[in-house]
Amino acid sequence: MAIKTLDELRQADERTLHFTPMGLGLGVQMRPDDAAEYQQKVVAQFDLDPIVAEGTRQSFEHLRTIYAYGVLCYEIYTLVRDQALLVIEQALRDRFVDFHKGAVTFVDNTNSNHRVPVSRYEDVQEFLTSHRQRGWGWRLRLPNGDVMAFAGGMLGDLRTWARKVGLLRGQRNRGIERALSNLRNFVAHPTNYHLGGPVETAGTMRDLAEIINQLWGVPTPGGRLYPAPQRREVTVMTWPTDGKEWYAAVAAEAFTDFVDPDDRRWECVILRAVFRPGDHGSDPELSHYDSRAEVTRYPTELLWGPGSVTDAAAWFSQNLPEPDECDYLDRIFLVRRDGANLYLPTRPEVAAALPDQDRTGTWYTVKADHPNDAYHHVRNRVAGTGCQGDGECRECHAESLGSGPLHTALVHAGFHADLVPTLPNDVTLPWSHPRFQQIT
Repeated sequence: MAIKTLDELRQADERTLHFTPMGLGLGVQMRPDDAAEYQQKVVAQFDLDPIVAEGTRQSFEHLRTIYAYGVLCYEIYTLVRDQALLVIEQALRDRFVDFHKGAVTFVDNTNSNHRVPVSRYEDVQEFLTSHRQRGWGWRLRLPNGDVMAFAGGMLGDLRTWARKVGLLRGQRNRGIERALSNLRNFVAHPTNYHLGGPVETAGTMRDLAEIINQLWGVPTPGGRLYPAPQRREVTVMTWPTDGKEWYAAVAAEAFTDFVDPDDRRWECVILRAVFRPGDHGSDPELSHYDSRAEVTRYPTELLWGPGSVTDAAAWFSQNLPEPDECDYLDRIFLVRRDGANLYLPTRPEVAAALPDQDRTGTWYTVKADHPNDAYHHVRNRVAGTGCQGDGECRECHAESLGSGPLHTALVHAGFHADLVPTLPNDVTLPWSHPRFQQIT
């Protein structure tokens, strides 16, 4: 090891200076002062909510503090990223103790309950270690009365527990959570040398902040994993009757200006939708909207239509609908198979209102974040190319809740029989997808 002087230790590491706000600088680099400010701002945006347990908060703050010194020593980024993966388990342990409020109930292999006082997670580990069992081992009783395997109380058990009690959500996130657990195991049991940089380290810190906040019930505005509800604007979809183009407006002023004296050439609907022109967060599937099938990336609600622009403007002025918010993770879809036809996903409340001729066949109840995920899961299952059985799918981003005739599928979806569903007007835009495809 080369011994450096204090002045040498204060020198910026040139490898870090090449990471700029515009990306990796090839042949250019930032000034040390600017790089120090920039890298601190990168991690300063990842905040934890005040309700997070103090121990987890302190560990996270240590990582943010140390990250800034990567400007002086590039290897620090690897150390911070590795430690961030370990903090995921600490956060799960702290949340486990908070959640159970002083006592945990374990079930032995004779189905007897054992109430264990818990003030710190070490109490759980000590109980499991000192009371080993043969066979099934210890199981944890959940608040709803169900039990789950909890033999060792390690990261895998904690991640499964957080899912079962609803602290972690999102079907696509299941794979990400599993990947982060695997990376954590690699860090805890390394087999070779590895070197990371500021970009992947900041990404891990961002994911860590989202996971921690979500464990305490706080979603992240604009988050990658556990986003806060999306804002839905009142959106007018207008298209000419020849079906060659479409027009959309979100503001009442823009809609009013669009009224055509000869509005018989136009047809329109008024929706609540995630629509932000020029923003990458806008729903890319909005032009394929179908009122009775789920095809848009985010939930879209039909407010009025279809009809003429003049009638739409009159309804809009009289009702003045407001924007709202929607959550798109872990939605429930029903997918119908009737003979060789596989239909696009639909919402349970829409399926419950369908006429008799559209209720035949086998219906699959699927939990997914996006309708495409639900549709492809059922297609793969029907075609025998994977995605077999009920429960969380290991092959894709969906969870099968059951299948059968429509009334059974509605029960699996949690749709209450005493609710009176209302079938929305039948709306398909000129660019809507066919409602079913033939499968072999």
